Amino acid sequence: MTTTDRAAAATTATATVGLAQVTEPRARFRDLVAAEWIKLWSLRSNTWAFVIGALAVIGFNVGTAWDTCRYWTAQDAGSRADFVRDGIPLAIAFTANAAMVLMLALSAIGATAIVGEYRTGMIRMTFTAVPARRSVMAAKVCVVTAVTTVFGAVVAVASFGLTQAVLSGRHIGVPIDHPGALRVVVASALLAPVSALLGMALGTLIRHSAATMTANVVILLLLPLAFSADRHWAAVADHALPAGAWTRLVDVDQQQVAYPWTLTGAWTVYVVWALATAAVAVTSVQRRDQ
Repeated sequence: MTTTDRAAAATTATATVGLAQVTEPRARFRDLVAAEWIKLWSLRSNTWAFVIGALAVIGFNVGTAWDTCRYWTAQDAGSRADFVRDGIPLAIAFTANAAMVLMLALSAIGATAIVGEYRTGMIRMTFTAVPARRSVMAAKVCVVTAVTTVFGAVVAVASFGLTQAVLSGRHIGVPIDHPGALRVVVASALLAPVSALLGMALGTLIRHSAATMTANVVILLLLPLAFSADRHWAAVADHALPAGAWTRLVDVDQQQVAYPWTLTGAWTVYVVWALATAAVAVTSVQRRDQ
C-alpha cells in the first residue's frame, strides 16, 4: 500500500467515525409513546373535549336520576322492590342518551388525534423523523387507548355513584355489588376506547375532518337505528355494532326480543372492534404517501 492509499484509508475511517458520532440513535418505542402523549395534551381543545364530554355524560345520567326521584310518588315497599327488580336503577346509572354522547365525543377525539396532524402537515414531519410508520401509529394507538379507557372508567364510576346516591333518597338505589351493576359500569367504561379507536381508524383512512365525523355518526348512531330487531339478518347486524353490544351488556333485566344475543357474543364484539380498528390505524399508513 502506497503512502497515498494509506492516507485515503485514514481519511475514510475518520469520516466514518465522524458520521457515527453525529448519527442520532434510533427512537425507542417508549420514546414514541412519550412523544404521542405530549402531542395529545399539547392541544388545549383535547383537554376541553374530555372535560365537556365527561360533564355531558354524567349530567345526562344524574339528570335522569333526579327526575325519577322528583316525580316518584309511590310510598309502599312493593313499588320500590319492583323498581329494583326490573333493573331500572341500573338503566338510569348509564342511560342510552349518555352512551350516545359518549360515543360521539370519544370518536371525535380519536379522529382528531390523527386528522389534525394530516391537516397541519405534522404527520409528514413525524414520518420523516421516524420512518417506522407502524411504530408511530402503534404508539398513538396505545396512548389514545390508555387515556380513553381511564376517561371511560372515571365517567362510568362517577355516573353510577352519583345516580345511585340520588336514587337512595327514595330508597331505590342499588350498591355496586348488586347483580349486573359491575357489568354495566365496565361495559359503559369500555365503550369509550372502542369509540375512540373507531374514530382514529376512520380518520386514518379518510383524513378529512367533516367526512370522518359523518362516518362516525353513521356507524355509531344511524346504523343501529336502521336495523330492525324483528328480522334475523338485521338483528345480527345490529348485534355486531358497538352500540348493539353495549345495549346487550347493560340489559340486566334481559328483555324479550325475537333474536336474543349472548353476553359472550357482546363482549366479543367489543374485542373485535377494538383490535380491528387498531390494526387498520397502524397498517393503513405504511404504503400511502410513499
